[in-house]
Amino acid sequence: MKYRLIALDVDGTLLNDDHVLTEKTIATIQEVHDQGCHIVLCTGRAPDSTLPLLQQLGLEGTMITHNGAATVYADERGLTLVNEFAFTVPEIEPMLNYVRREAIHFDVCTSFNMYIERISDYEKQMYKKFLITPKLVTSVSELGLPIVKYTLFSQPDVLDRVQQDWEEQQLYGHLRMIRSGDLFIDVMNPIANKGNALKTLASSLEIDPSEIMAIGNYFNDLEMMDFAGLGVAVANSPEGVLQAADVITSSNNDEGVHEALIKYCLSY
Repeated sequence: MKYRLIALDVDGTLLNDDHVLTEKTIATIQEVHDQGCHIVLCTGRAPDSTLPLLQQLGLEGTMITHNGAATVYADERGLTLVNEFAFTVPEIEPMLNYVRREAIHFDVCTSFNMYIERISDYEKQMYKKFLITPKLVTSVSELGLPIVKYTLFSQPDVLDRVQQDWEEQQLYGHLRMIRSGDLFIDVMNPIANKGNALKTLASSLEIDPSEIMAIGNYFNDLEMMDFAGLGVAVANSPEGVLQAADVITSSNNDEGVHEALIKYCLSY
């Protein structure tokens, strides 16, 4: 097999719009794995909400989580932190003041936990969909813990305004602000991305980039798609992601991951 490692984005790529992992996709991933290929889920999710999907695939191994900010190994003993790119809460205090004033929902994440200051039924449904159980605290400013990701959740027009304001004011300072979905903005360590995490992992496994295929659907997938020997975009990706990809597969609702694995890994 040409590819020794397959990096898979989860939401909008591996899962369909109903957040379902289809049986056909599971079977194809298992076949690729059984032929000696590493399967690595690369997601904006936390480890706890990624692990059930790895288990559904019947696999153990490394997961790149929090958009590359935390790499975790999962086996029968549980979760072990392999690497993280962290920052401190004081570094995001200007942005915290902004979202509190504007009543925009946010959470902050350590590698293994998520913290929020308030929650409505709308946010509860979102967290339920992503298999997340956040911890409610009075103020995240008092946590005193290393943070790997700070996320805003709101409607696209609200986040468009936030993105413009923060860029004009350089409110995120030396940190990195990315749009990880229509409804999400993430702020992270400037070197934290899926590409850098994948590069570190590949080096530890002695796998050349030419032996890696990465499949994604959004702008937070671009670095890993660029690092991989073959960068694949599912058809439901935004135009900028489609243009950046080496090849395009079917959409997440049409089992694009299954199609790409059949075409580029299992065809003889």
